[in-house]
Amino acid sequence: MYKAYRRFPVVIAMVGIWLLVSAGVYPAMSSEQAPGQIYILTAAGSINPGLADFILEGIRSAEKAQAEALVVQLDTPGGLDTAMRRIVQGIINAKVPVVVYVAPKGARAASAGLMITLAAHISAMAPGTNIGAAHPVAIGTQKLDKVMGAKVINDMVAYVRSLAADRGRNADWAEKAVRQSVSVTAGDALKLKVIDVLADDLPDLLKKIDGRSVRLTQDLKTLKTAKASTVFITEGLHHRILKHLADPNIAMILMMVGLAGLYFELAHPGVILPGVIGGICLLLAFYAFQTLPVNFIGILLIILAFIFFLLEIYVTSYGMLSIAGIISLALGGMMLYRREELEVGVSLGVLLTTVVAVSVFFLAVAYLAMRAQLRKPLTGMAGLVGERGVALIDLNPNGKILVHGEYWEARAEEFIPQGEPVEVVQVDNLNLLVRRVSQPAKGGV
Repeated sequence: MYKAYRRFPVVIAMVGIWLLVSAGVYPAMSSEQAPGQIYILTAAGSINPGLADFILEGIRSAEKAQAEALVVQLDTPGGLDTAMRRIVQGIINAKVPVVVYVAPKGARAASAGLMITLAAHISAMAPGTNIGAAHPVAIGTQKLDKVMGAKVINDMVAYVRSLAADRGRNADWAEKAVRQSVSVTAGDALKLKVIDVLADDLPDLLKKIDGRSVRLTQDLKTLKTAKASTVFITEGLHHRILKHLADPNIAMILMMVGLAGLYFELAHPGVILPGVIGGICLLLAFYAFQTLPVNFIGILLIILAFIFFLLEIYVTSYGMLSIAGIISLALGGMMLYRREELEVGVSLGVLLTTVVAVSVFFLAVAYLAMRAQLRKPLTGMAGLVGERGVALIDLNPNGKILVHGEYWEARAEEFIPQGEPVEVVQVDNLNLLVRRVSQPAKGGV
């Protein structure tokens, strides 16, 4: 009992220390003075829904961990307007400072990348990088009409000016980047006050932004990044898959391969594997189309081409259906995406290569299918026509013959004596019509 009472003050002291630490009474042990973590993610490639989800998830992870800041290392040629606006909205409303760093050397923040950089709490670039060229572009061989072009440009100008003005950056230059497609190097961007920092690498960036104050949605935050530890966020499998599927070129190729696989299966039933691959590719293509600004007239034209090629197998059109299918396929590829919403569309080289390859495949399969239909049957009752055998008894006019090692009832229009070679002319149920041949039967007996 005495020993228990002696331990009681020790327990009280430990509880008191714990309460003091929890309350932050001991400054040396306070969590406020411990360096925070810097979350870092790499955003490379076109701005698409997959990349947008990855960046937004990175912001949520940094907020949940109460990170000191999130650094987005950016390298992009541009991309979808809708995906870009999701990213910008996420950055503007983030509860942690977001630093957009255009890096490594040789990287760029073009088109939609400019808006993302301007939206950042701190924007930085590495030497040897460039930013700008944000003029909306048309896809394929078609151009935006005058009214639609003016609407798109004016909307983008108002958007980019509001972002630049909100962050205290050069709104006039940002407007030029949209209207005139101007682009500048990292050094010029710093002089023009388009960006805040020029940093050689990540460690240099964290040193240079240390002590800077940024305005979040409700308050100011002073960054403590010089001694902070770094946490790298990597893309999950679903992000990588979605990012690649959302590439307009990949989505179109998947659809073409899917239709080609189904076409082969319909032309040669029972092969199975092409049909399975085609079905999977079509499902992936339609999944990608959900995230892209798809023009359904383009999809219908591609499906119409598929129908034309399929009809070529069963209808004698002397190649007219095939020509119609190729034209429909090419037009469908060019019209597949709504050009006013997509900055990075189907490459002309990819489009031409895919259309030519798929057209040749369709025509080759149609040719093989027609050849198979016209070829003489090799099995079954119809396969007996033209085969040779020998008369087992006199045919006068009826009798029996031996063909393929099988006994058949037969009749002839002339008398054929026993042992004479015969040739099957017609099959009538289980009776064969034969005629005498001058040459001996080849393996008929």
